[in-house]
Amino acid sequence: MSDPRPVGVFDSGVGGLTVLREILRRTPAESTIYLGDNGRAPYGTRTDEEVRRFSMQGLDELADRGVKAIVVACNTSTAVAIGDFRRRYDLPVLGVIRPGAAAASLATRNRRVGVIATPATIRSRAYFAAIKDENPALEVYEHATPTLVPLVEAGELTGPVAQAAVADALAPLLGQRDADGEFIFPLPPSGSIDTLLLGCTHYPLLRPIIAAAAGERIAIVDSATATASSLAELLGINGLEAPGTSRGTAADAGADGHERPDDARGEATHLQLTTGDPEQFRSIAARIASAPWARNASQSLSARNGREYSSVMSTMWWSGRSCGT
Repeated sequence: MSDPRPVGVFDSGVGGLTVLREILRRTPAESTIYLGDNGRAPYGTRTDEEVRRFSMQGLDELADRGVKAIVVACNTSTAVAIGDFRRRYDLPVLGVIRPGAAAASLATRNRRVGVIATPATIRSRAYFAAIKDENPALEVYEHATPTLVPLVEAGELTGPVAQAAVADALAPLLGQRDADGEFIFPLPPSGSIDTLLLGCTHYPLLRPIIAAAAGERIAIVDSATATASSLAELLGINGLEAPGTSRGTAADAGADGHERPDDARGEATHLQLTTGDPEQFRSIAARIASAPWARNASQSLSARNGREYSSVMSTMWWSGRSCGT
């Protein structure tokens, strides 16, 4: 049993490309359609109603394009409305918060986990609840870092400006005192976090700078790899894997009682969509993927379906692993 339809991936901008990259690594046979709402990013400083409405417009577009499952690769959208999405669509919808929380819970050694995310995600307490569900004994320290998403969307991934912004954003969580000499976060005496969860899919694009600011004693965790693994499991359980997908072992391709997907395998296709500046999107995406873009085209989404997208949606095809021109 197999399903050749693509997997849909949605984010408020380019951050979800970090999740897409891991999906391509974990499930190379799967075709994908990525939609980044760069024209209205960042979501993290918007109201919950705006986040919900904008996200549903994007997810409606993916559903209309015939995807077999949707990955909401935006922590803010996941935190605010993942339940609404699952009730709205008759297909599997996977968020990024639960996989990230599980990864952080396994990584910590001293049971103190720090979380940086957008204001909307922190306001929802979604990561706090998810990490506590994984291990109630863990201490969770959440901190909003609203300046980092605009930095990434502008393509400022390295250099002095990015380094200064990251250092300033992390300072309260790493021991900075306020004007009265009190710690922003009341950590125990001589205590500090040993795990930092990047609670926004934009943040892994700043990972080298974040790791340098946090120091080598703090493990940096993000949800991309865990989400890709969860997607692979979800597709397998629901019989939605692409034709030719390998499963089990060479001796037992139908491990765990599953039938091996059909062997007839076509070339996977990967379509990226953005409501923002296509050239800026392509520049950042190429840096993430370390690959050239094979083809470039554009279309007006608003003219096609009347939804409230204020800019032309650019489509870019990427030939996956080969990435030939």
